[in-house]
Amino acid sequence: MMRYRVGLAIAIVCLSLLITSCDAMESLGINWRGLLAQSLSFALLLALLILVAYKPITKMLDDRSKRIKDSMDQAEFIKQQVAKTEQMVQEQLAQARKQGQDLIAQATQIGERLKDEARQQARQDAEAIVARTRSEIAAERDVSIAKLREEFVEIAIKAAEKVINKALDKETHKQLIEQTLQESNLKKEK
Repeated sequence: MMRYRVGLAIAIVCLSLLITSCDAMESLGINWRGLLAQSLSFALLLALLILVAYKPITKMLDDRSKRIKDSMDQAEFIKQQVAKTEQMVQEQLAQARKQGQDLIAQATQIGERLKDEARQQARQDAEAIVARTRSEIAAERDVSIAKLREEFVEIAIKAAEKVINKALDKETHKQLIEQTLQESNLKKEK
């Protein structure tokens, strides 16, 4: 509105100058009526352009300015969102690294525990094998001693038969030898 008033004031000043300087203009060879008609035509054209074209052009420029501002705001918002997302990704990566290190530590502990358990099991198995072997050896020794006693009894009976030159009752002689061996074992144990 202010612009229209300023434009109108300028047009009035120009017209008043034209009217007052008409005589001077004629001496210069300028047709003041033609100039006035052209000035009025120009003013009408200017007013028409202001009414018809100025408002749409300014509206278009304002809309464009608003779109540019909105785009800049949106770009800033996106930039902030990217920064937040990047920070979240970094935090998640740090958390994932920590979890990975925890899993590695757990796996190491489990491995050590399994290794210790395997060693203990192997030690227990070895002790069981040694104990079983000892008991087998002891059983075999007892069997060997029993066989040896029987053979000794047989040899002693045969030797006694040859010495006495008569056959003794084997059962009686066997009991006698057994009793002697038991007495000798009792003496050894003491």
